[in-house]
Amino acid sequence: MERRQFLRGTGAAIGGSLVAGCVGGGGESGTVTVDYAYYNPVSLVLREKGWLGEAFADTGTDVEWVLSLGSNQANEYAQSGEADVSSTAGIAALMARTNGVPITTPYVYSEPEWTALVTFRETGIESVADLEGSRVAATRGTDPYFFLLQALGDAGLSEDDVEVVNLQHPEGQSALVRGDVDAWAGLDPHMAELELEHDGAELFFREPRYNTYGFLNFLDGFLADRTEDARRVLRAYERGREWAIENPEETAGILADASEMSAPVAERVFTQRNDLSEPIPGEPHRDLLSDLSPILEREGLVTDDADPAGSVDDLIDSEFASEVV
Repeated sequence: MERRQFLRGTGAAIGGSLVAGCVGGGGESGTVTVDYAYYNPVSLVLREKGWLGEAFADTGTDVEWVLSLGSNQANEYAQSGEADVSSTAGIAALMARTNGVPITTPYVYSEPEWTALVTFRETGIESVADLEGSRVAATRGTDPYFFLLQALGDAGLSEDDVEVVNLQHPEGQSALVRGDVDAWAGLDPHMAELELEHDGAELFFREPRYNTYGFLNFLDGFLADRTEDARRVLRAYERGREWAIENPEETAGILADASEMSAPVAERVFTQRNDLSEPIPGEPHRDLLSDLSPILEREGLVTDDADPAGSVDDLIDSEFASEVV
């Protein structure tokens, strides 16, 4: 599909989800559904240790886990009501909220440098300007995609100057290895695997401030109707976050096992590219998303009457998690 038609269709699907059951608490009252993601190490710790199940052991509530391969998939779970709690990048959460998905972010699971632009040395690509006319793999609606747009803008280019090949993150990595694309807007741990285990792979553009944090999003209905259950989730996340900070090597091992990556890859991802120290969202997150919100409008990622900048305060809740953290 033509790019803007595809994106408009995505926005319509998100808006239409309100009719499909998102207004309630997501799952059945006897179940809490939470996603886990290779880009969210704390979620992997909770799943491995069984601590979320422990948090609900005295309630009769079952915990269900669903795998998110990217922010776009996590937002799909939210828009369909399949998950009460999901993990995305900050800008992806704002896109969903602006398009009518009733989510709120009370918790930040990581401040990562999880994305960069990647190529192989033999392509001759050394800078973002060299991407003009190239095929670039990226997952639309995720942080690497928005990272690519910002990088192109810095170089005086736009998405129209490249051919974006819309692939889920692991498939983007594979496409670059096969030579089907010239570059890839990468995501860890897949990016670190390529960097460490494939000769000639290069992260040719890095900019940590273009990474928009890891947001833990709750359905509004879940927060309103099952407030104590939401607190239980956050208490478990706090347990996992504190444990991960105190046990970085074991956390890297959990990441390696879950993602089937090597130990060196997992160690680089967790110990070098994730900061778990600030779990409460606040002004830095609001300021960053406000600065980036024009991208959503410029690229046709929100409906014509949407107000991304005005949705930032609707999305971020700095108070709820402060009762737990």
